[in-house]
Amino acid sequence: MSPSIKNILTMLQLIVFGSLVLIFGKTLFIPFFFGLLIAIVMHPFAVWLEAHGWNKALAIAASIFLVSILFTGLVALFLWQIGMFREEAPSLLHKLEQSLNQMQAQVNVYLGTASESGPNWAQKASGNIFEWIGASLKTTANTLFIIVMTPVYMALCMYHRKTLVQFLYQVVPMPYRQKLDIILREIVHTYAKYIKGMVWVYLIVGTLNSLGLMALGVKHAILYGVLCAIMTIIPYVGIIVSALLPISVIWLETGNIWYPLGVIAVFAFVQYLEANVIFPKVVGAQLHVSTLSMLVAAIIGGIIWGVAGMVLFIPFVAILKIISDHIEEWKPLNLLLSR
Repeated sequence: MSPSIKNILTMLQLIVFGSLVLIFGKTLFIPFFFGLLIAIVMHPFAVWLEAHGWNKALAIAASIFLVSILFTGLVALFLWQIGMFREEAPSLLHKLEQSLNQMQAQVNVYLGTASESGPNWAQKASGNIFEWIGASLKTTANTLFIIVMTPVYMALCMYHRKTLVQFLYQVVPMPYRQKLDIILREIVHTYAKYIKGMVWVYLIVGTLNSLGLMALGVKHAILYGVLCAIMTIIPYVGIIVSALLPISVIWLETGNIWYPLGVIAVFAFVQYLEANVIFPKVVGAQLHVSTLSMLVAAIIGGIIWGVAGMVLFIPFVAILKIISDHIEEWKPLNLLLSR
């Protein structure tokens, strides 16, 4: 067997083994990596507090409190909007069933087929919606576990950051140890600055989306606006998928094609501003990760860890891109990840 084939087989074995570890260990890894990434973002803030006389424990507590306030505010906003949306859900489902029945009748007329007896496919579709809701409720315990454990891991990573750095020095091969300081510094500062800038971008885009939908007279404009802003973390696909919900609901409520077209125009205009004005002005720091790499990372993350993986694997790729910038042997990977 040639050495190249051996290397390929070894790489495939590592990929399969690593994927199995990530899949079966997701209960541990998901909150840990969420906590680690948040710790990286909040590290400069904690260091700044420590430089101004705060001890390490208080600085970490202040960082957790700030993140908790932002997260609680976002969750409260969503729960408030979802609570209002639930009041109209039965009427929307009824309109959806009527629309599907009309579509089924038109298809039957066009194809010359008779309607199936018993519950039609429209009723089955609406039944599948409730099955999906029931399956989603089963994940509540796991979600609560992640929410509780993430700040715990965040605090531990921030408190033991020196130990973690020393561990990296022990496991990293000798030729790369001189570059480790540069890589860690760039990950902490460049990546943290980028993420903070992106949070501001999401806030601005969510506000503009909501104001545009309010101007059109759309109900639950804040829910749709913020949801579409957050989903832009997945390039191109995120905004398209998230926009389908308000477009479909507004079409069911009004039956007028001009309202959905107005929603599309609002989202398109805001996305144009985000790409050409808001992002360059607010974020500034660029990670220069290719769109293809981000899409592949989101899909692989979704396969392995579901929605949490779609969120986590994109920053993983960004950190991998920063590391590959400084390692000569990783230049092929850097070329693949770079924009």
